[in-house]
Parts: sequence; structure tokens; C-alpha cells
Amino acid sequence: MVSWGIVSGATAFIPAIAHASGLASEIVFYTIRALLGFAEAGFFPGIIFYLTLWFPSAYRGRIVGAFMAAIPASSAIGAPISGLILGMDGVGGLDGWQWLFVIEAAPAVVLGLVTYFYLTDRPADAHWLAADERAWLGDRLDAERRQRQAAHDLSVWQALLNPRVWALAIVYFGTVACNYGVGFWLPQIIKAFGLSNAMTGWVTAIPYAIGAVFMIWYGYHSDATGERKAHTAIALLIAAGGIAASALTGNATATVIAFTIGACGVFGSLPVFWTLPTAVLSGTAAAAGIAVINSIGNLAGFAGPYAMGWIKDATGSFTGGLLLIAALAIMSMVVVLLLGHDRALEKAPAALSQA
Repeated sequence: MVSWGIVSGATAFIPAIAHASGLASEIVFYTIRALLGFAEAGFFPGIIFYLTLWFPSAYRGRIVGAFMAAIPASSAIGAPISGLILGMDGVGGLDGWQWLFVIEAAPAVVLGLVTYFYLTDRPADAHWLAADERAWLGDRLDAERRQRQAAHDLSVWQALLNPRVWALAIVYFGTVACNYGVGFWLPQIIKAFGLSNAMTGWVTAIPYAIGAVFMIWYGYHSDATGERKAHTAIALLIAAGGIAASALTGNATATVIAFTIGACGVFGSLPVFWTLPTAVLSGTAAAAGIAVINSIGNLAGFAGPYAMGWIKDATGSFTGGLLLIAALAIMSMVVVLLLGHDRALEKAPAALSQA
């Protein structure tokens, strides 16, 4: 988190770095973006793995949903704030876009330091829990781990080469393509209706705010029913339908409504999706498998926005790009349905369930 924040903030000073080093601005930009990818790469798989060390499977949909709700919530809060920050041209000799990177990078650095000293690795180290609470939680997590290993005792290399892991990476690729494709281009799509920067920020926040609420509820509903596969598939279908509908409207209100439906599908699918690999992987195999899924899936963070931009330049419209990422959501849905899911691995051993 700390290195991620520092590198992100350094983006504000690309012109100064290029001038001081004598390098072209494009070279400095690509270098910083590559470093940003290195810094970011370990964070998300680390968090998903960390949550498996603390929360039993039956609670994981709502817990991952509560954590990942920070993604749409930060966009909902950040969109209007970013619009205001862009108006800070000339303050301290910096342009508004530079202040945007500096101010929005600061929380990651501060919270990264807080996290290091505040969080503990496992429940056994959490002295703020009572001894019997630590013992119960540790026993339940250990029992679930043994249950998974009895069904799928994979080594790190077996996890890295496991066809199911790579299939889930494909699913995540389609989901991330929807997330980033819309996230990068939604402000421009909204602004094209003639709105100011500030108003574009407020309108852009609507799909994210509603998507955050839906995300938390959907993860909780998946936990309550104990069902994962259909929840993931239905959410991806909603995402595809909303995004496709947004491509076919020419009205600002209808476009925002369609994007809101699509956002609910995209964000709703994420917490339930991450219960799929953690139901069959544990320990270091889980860490490796999650890293593969995250790494392959996040290639869509380049492919999605790039494809959207290329199609926009070629056709003069966002329609083709939006339909493409809607098709990727359908692809992900089909793969999820073909994969299947062992629901028995979601259930704690009977003795512990009754504790």
C-alpha cells in the first residue's frame, strides 16, 4: 500500500522528472505505470488470502463484499471530489490533475503504515479477542482447512497449473474488463452529454454508490443461501445486460440507469466470485492460486480500456466497445456455469457448526 501510494503520487511529477532526467515524458510515464503495476500486484491477492486466515467460508461472501465495497464506494466519493480537485489549477504552482494524484495517493501511504502496526496475521495473535474466541475461531478455520485438503490437497505448483485456477482466471478477466472498461470511460460518456467537470463527477458517482450497496447485500445473500455458482453467473448476466443497454441508449438518464444496473452486476459478482477459489485452495496453494487468478484477470485492466479506446477511435462511438465488454461478461458467466462448484466445501464440520 505504501509503495503503491508513493508511485501513484509520483505520477503528478512526470513533467518535472522528464525535464530533470532528460528523458521523454512518454518514457517516464510508462516507467511509472510499470512500477505502479509492481506495487499493486501483491496487494489484492494478499488481502483475499489474508481474509481466508480470519473468516470461515460461510461468512466469506459478506466479508469480501464489505471489503471490496470500498472499490465502488471510493469511486462514488472520489468522483465528485476529483471534479473539485481538478479545479485547483495554479494552487502551489501545480495543475489540478497533479493535485489529484498527490491528494488521492496520500491515504494509501498513511493507511499502509497504520495497517502494518494494527492488523495481526492470524486470530491466534489477536490479543483483543478473548482466549475462548481465539480458540474457537482457530479450531474452525483449521477444521475447514483440513476438509479442503482432504478433497483437494494441492501443492503450490499444482495450484499454479490447475485447470480450474486458469478457468477462474478467465472468468476474472471478463469481470475486470467490465470493471475497468466502464470505470475508465464512464466519465467521458457522461460528460459527452454536455455536463461540467463537477456535474460529471456527481452523476458518475450514482452507479458506484448504488453498486456498493448492492455488493454488500449480494455477498450477504450468497452466504445466507450457501450458494455461489448461480450467484456469480446471475451477477455477470446483470452486468452484461446493463452494459449492453447503456450502449444502445442515446439519453443521459437512460444511460445512467443502464450503467447503474451494470455496476450492480459487476460489483455484485466480485465478492461471490472470490469464494470459488478459496473453497478448494488453502495455505500456500491458496496464495499462489489467488495470485495467478488476479494476475491473469488484471491483464484486462489494460485490454479492456485499450479496446474501448481503439473501437471509439475507429468508429467514433462507444457502442462497439461497450458491447465487447458485455460479451466478455457473458463469456465469464458461461465458464462459471461449466465449472461447477462443490457446495459441501462451504460447510463447516458439524461439531463446529453447532458450537
